[in-house]
Amino acid sequence: AFYTTDRVMTASFHKFGDYFPGTGDVGDIGYGKGRNYAVNIPLQDGITDDSYREIFVPVMSKIMEWYQPSAVVLQLGADSLAGDRLGCFNLSLRGHGQCVDFFLAHNVPLILIGGGGYTVRNVARCWAYETSLVLQKPLTNHIPYNDYYEFYGPEFNLHISPSNMENRNSPQHLDRIRSRVLETLRNLPAAPSVPLFDAPRGSLAGGVDGAGEREVGAEEREPEWKRLARRERGNEWEDEGG
Repeated sequence: AFYTTDRVMTASFHKFGDYFPGTGDVGDIGYGKGRNYAVNIPLQDGITDDSYREIFVPVMSKIMEWYQPSAVVLQLGADSLAGDRLGCFNLSLRGHGQCVDFFLAHNVPLILIGGGGYTVRNVARCWAYETSLVLQKPLTNHIPYNDYYEFYGPEFNLHISPSNMENRNSPQHLDRIRSRVLETLRNLPAAPSVPLFDAPRGSLAGGVDGAGEREVGAEEREPEWKRLARRERGNEWEDEGG
């Protein structure tokens, strides 16, 4: 949606390779006016908390320093957790939650949204934990009894343990990606500013004051889609009547 604009900068850390949808290489950097404003971090199977932090923190720190966003939308896909039925990363809840902590420390307006995640009990664990980070309300590791308690056995704990799967993200691989992304960001011009425009009088209040000016009627304030729907219904009645 933002591939051709510099008004929004996107950064994506994701599995890349023989994996749907096959896009998101480090060379996919945007197009036209949006060139270099799309940052893709392709990762391999088995990435751990430490490896993820080694690339996430420097890349996002540079983006925050340079782009200076007025707000951040953070998508918290839980398919990067260890044990996901479709994902192939090896993050713990704490490793996943360090991304939330990073943006909370920057004190910018922050919107958290969900994403992937195909081991449902771990999705619930993850989003409960990260909600607690935002609210600064620590949770105990033991899950209290509830209607779905049986789904969290046999440990009945909030936190999950990473597996012993191989981490295919070597330090050299991560360093190459990090260096390439940081070099691209270093060569960008200053962060774009939001242009300001004069709003027509009455455009916000629904009416205007002053000599020779009239108040906008309810029909004129009606959303465009409603007017089109009413017109379409009228055409249907005319066809039936004809």
